[in-house]
Amino acid sequence: MSPQFIIWPVIFPLLLSVLLLFTWAKVNLQRFISIAGSVVSVVLAVALFTYTRSEGVIAMQAGNWPAPFGITFVSDSLSSVLILLASLAGLAVSVFSSVGINSPRVRFGFYPVYHILLTGLNGAFLTGDIFNLYVWFEVIIICSFVLITLGGERKQLEGAVKYFTLNMLASVIFLTAIAIVYGLTGTLNMADLSLQIAKIENRFLVDIAALFFFVGFGIKAAVFPLYFWLPASYHTPPDAISAIFGGLLTKVGVYAYIRVFTLIFPADAFIREVLVVTAILTIASGALGALIQNNLRKVFSYLIVCHIGFMMAGLGLGTEQSFTGTVSYLIHDILVKTNIFLVSGLALAITGSLSLRDIGGLYKQHPWIALLMAIPLFSLVGVPPLSGFWPKISLFGAALDTQSYWVLGALIFGSLLTLFIIAKVWAALVWQNPSEKIEKGEVYGTFSGLPAGIRVRYVFPVALLALCSLYVGLGAEFIMDISTDVALLLKDPKPYIEAVLGPEQSLIP
Repeated sequence: MSPQFIIWPVIFPLLLSVLLLFTWAKVNLQRFISIAGSVVSVVLAVALFTYTRSEGVIAMQAGNWPAPFGITFVSDSLSSVLILLASLAGLAVSVFSSVGINSPRVRFGFYPVYHILLTGLNGAFLTGDIFNLYVWFEVIIICSFVLITLGGERKQLEGAVKYFTLNMLASVIFLTAIAIVYGLTGTLNMADLSLQIAKIENRFLVDIAALFFFVGFGIKAAVFPLYFWLPASYHTPPDAISAIFGGLLTKVGVYAYIRVFTLIFPADAFIREVLVVTAILTIASGALGALIQNNLRKVFSYLIVCHIGFMMAGLGLGTEQSFTGTVSYLIHDILVKTNIFLVSGLALAITGSLSLRDIGGLYKQHPWIALLMAIPLFSLVGVPPLSGFWPKISLFGAALDTQSYWVLGALIFGSLLTLFIIAKVWAALVWQNPSEKIEKGEVYGTFSGLPAGIRVRYVFPVALLALCSLYVGLGAEFIMDISTDVALLLKDPKPYIEAVLGPEQSLIP
C-alpha cells in the first residue's frame, strides 16, 4: 500500500457526493447510495487505520511538491483513529437518515451536502498544513449551515443565525492567527512550524499567536464562555443532523486544539494555565446548563459542552497520562454523543415528544429498545466497565499526579452531575408514566405502526454505535494502547516531523 492511499478517505466521499447530485430527484436511490458508500468509507478507514498502525506516521506530498512548500497530508495514530470513528458515525447517521430525514429535505440536497461535510471532516483530520486546516473548517461550516437550515423552519433559522455568526467570527480569528504565525515563521506546514516557532526568541509574540488560535478553536469546540451558540442551534435540525453535529463537529475543534497545542505550541506554561481554567469553567457551565433543561436534545447539547471540558482538562495538564485520558475520552465521546442524539430521535419516534415531562413508558412498550438505550446513556456517565469509565481514571490520575486539585474537583463535579442528569432522563424516558397529552393523543409516536424494515433502520444505528461503545469499554486494553501511542507521539512529535520533512531536513537534535 502506497502513501497515496492517505487521500482516499477524502476523495471517496467527495466522489460520492458528486454521484448523488446526479440522482437528485430519486430519493430512495440516494438513500441506498449513501448507505452503500458509507460502508465503503468504513472499509477505507479500517484499511488506513491498519496501515498506519503497522507503518507508523505516513505522509503524502500533494503534487510531489516537497514539504514545507507543498500541501501535505499526514496519517498518524490520532488522525487514523479519528477517520475510523468518523466513518462509523457517518454510517450510523446514513442509515438513520434514511428514515429520519423526510423526502422533501432529501430532494433539497441533504445527501450530497452530508457527504461533502464528511469530506471536510476527513480532510481536517489528515491535513498537515495549517492553512488547509482552515480551508477544511470552512468546508465544514458551509455544509453544516446548509444542513442546519434544510427545511426552513423558524427555529432552524434562528439557531442557524447564531451558529453561523459565531463560527464565521471563529474563522476570522483563526485566519488572523495563521497570518501572525506566517509572518513570524514564513511557513504554514505544521511540522515545519513546530521547528520554526521554537526558534523565535520573542515568546510574547508566540503567546499572542497561541491565544488567537485558542479563541478561534474555542468557538468551534464550544468552550466557556464561547459555547452558547451550540445549545441554541443543535436542538433545531432533525436528529440525524444533530447526531453528526454533536458527535463530530465540536470534536474537530478539540482535534485542532490537540494538534496545535502539542505540535506547534508545546509545553507552554501560560497556555496550559489558560486551558486548565477554561476546562474547569466549561465543565461547570455545561453541567449546570444541562441540569435545568427539559428538552431531551437541549440536555444532550449542554452535556456536549460539559464533556468538551474533560478533554480540555487533559490537554491542559500536559502529561503523558493526561494525554492518554484525553484521546481515549475523545474516542468514547464521538461514539456516544453521536448515539445519544440518535437515541433522542428514536425516543421521539416512539413517544412523539422530546419533553421530559411528557415522555415515558418506554420499558412497557419496547423493553429491548429501553435496554439498548441504556448502553449509550450510561456509557456517557462512565459507569464501569462502560466506555466512559476508563478515560476518567486516566484523567483523575493525571490530576492527582500533578496536584491539580481544582481540575480533579471539576472532573468529579461534572461526573456526578452527568450521573444525576442521565438518571433523570432514564427515569423519565423508561419508568415514568406517559403524560395526559400522550394518552389523549395530542402528541403521539409513529414507531409502533411503522413497517418492520423502517423500524429496523431506526434501531440498527443505535445498536451499531452501542456495540462500538461496548467494545471500547470491554476492550479497554486495546483502546488504551492506541491512546498511549497517540499520547507518546503528542509528547514527542519527532516521528511526525521526520515523516513530513524527512530526517535530513527536520533538524531535530
